[in-house]
Amino acid sequence: MNQVLELLLKGEVLNTEEMGHVLGMSSEEVDAALTSLKQEGILLGWRPILSAAYNIGASVRAVIEVKIRPQVEGGYDRIADRISRFDQVESCYLMSGRYDLLVFMKGDTLQSIAAFVYERLAMIEGVTSTATHFMLRPYKEQGYMVEQERSQPDKPAVSP
Repeated sequence: MNQVLELLLKGEVLNTEEMGHVLGMSSEEVDAALTSLKQEGILLGWRPILSAAYNIGASVRAVIEVKIRPQVEGGYDRIADRISRFDQVESCYLMSGRYDLLVFMKGDTLQSIAAFVYERLAMIEGVTSTATHFMLRPYKEQGYMVEQERSQPDKPAVSP
């Protein structure tokens, strides 16, 4: 794997000297700004967005709708916090509508995600139901179009 890409995927960033050069600041000023952003809870982290054509491993992503019964003390927060602490969970949101939580997760296989849902997630006290949706193909990721090669660009996606 490309060394630069590997560093980015591990959460590495440009060093402060390189960032300062780009921004016209000293490395000390950049370091102070980053430290301040982290301490204020504004900057939590960042990660690269990769082309779908670049497959760095056979991982499966899923979206899980979770209905919960709020607890007397802690309401939705206690259950959402517990679900959010699982390593497989990438994001967890409180939602309005037909379900209460929207959970984004990653696993090695469809089976590993399914096992997580029925062995761990569904067993949490207060979880009343789940619906799992597997992501098949990205078109746009965090504001960026994900370009993918089309097999027959001159024909519509669905032909008669």
